[in-house]
Amino acid sequence: MSTRTSVQRPAGRATIADVAKKAGVSKATVSRFLNHRERLLSPDIAAKVEAAVAALSYAPSPMAQALSRGRSRLIGLVVADVSNPFSVAVLRGAEKACQQAGYLLMLFNLGNDGSREREAIDALARYQVDGFILNTLGRGASAVDPDALHGKPAVLVDRRHPGMHADFVSLDNAAAMQSACEHLAAGGYRELLYISEPSKGVSSRRERIAAFGECAKAQASRMAGNVFECQDESHPEAHDALDDALRALKKRAVRGRRAAVLAGNSVVTLRVAAAMTRLGWSFGQELGFVGFDDTEWAPLVGPGLSTIAQPTDAIGHTAATCLIERLQGFEGPPRQLLLPGQLIERGSSAG
Repeated sequence: MSTRTSVQRPAGRATIADVAKKAGVSKATVSRFLNHRERLLSPDIAAKVEAAVAALSYAPSPMAQALSRGRSRLIGLVVADVSNPFSVAVLRGAEKACQQAGYLLMLFNLGNDGSREREAIDALARYQVDGFILNTLGRGASAVDPDALHGKPAVLVDRRHPGMHADFVSLDNAAAMQSACEHLAAGGYRELLYISEPSKGVSSRRERIAAFGECAKAQASRMAGNVFECQDESHPEAHDALDDALRALKKRAVRGRRAAVLAGNSVVTLRVAAAMTRLGWSFGQELGFVGFDDTEWAPLVGPGLSTIAQPTDAIGHTAATCLIERLQGFEGPPRQLLLPGQLIERGSSAG
């Protein structure tokens, strides 16, 4: 009577050590087999390892395999504020490009806290990300600089970082602002107020303010332009200051000089809409309006809000593609890719 001893499959997921034990070889031998280096093994040894892998239904960890080759195939994305529709849309575009190239995206949300920028980079670096996509504030003592990137490549989105020579992907702010101003001028608006969040240290906000100034200067003979930087709503005087700015704008709209607001992003647009409600005014009547960022709710406010739609999906996709090209060996000088916006006309800016 013969007896047959069966080897029980280890509880839980099989490990490389389990495979080595079953095949009667070292873990290094199993690793060589798994990394397709069978030429370093005799046919007999390779067959034993193959049989053990099949018997244990062993599946190597993709992360472990990637790290053994020096790459995790993870990309870290840091955003200033994930509650901002712009950040969400950029995330979607970047994720599509990563999936197409076989990478995974890891997200770190700063919650508009610039002091956490270095913390975000360090946290993602501990997961061995291959590179970074940065849509951060880029200001203050904790702003990310080249030395903070752990030797990894990075691509900047929307906001530049002083001293960081990296690929940069953004809306073409100058062209977008020119399109908005020309549209309002053609509609008979002669008094314009550009409303921005605080611009200090945030390159995209400064660029839009500068572009607005250039547009107002170019059309000085028929149009006047002013800038108002609104405070965060947590500021005790934020509402009153914004209401006063709108009243002053409307007061300047005399003798047929129609007045309009340009909002720097969707956050400002919401604040302006709330102020219009407090004042009992309507878009397209007391004041015209064009805002940067085309949100899902823009067509639903008043007569519909005219907007500059940013190519957010394309911005995210382009940023991820640039980074992946760097990871695959591209060594050219830093690239600046400015993508065109689209003016969407609705009732708020009707002539």
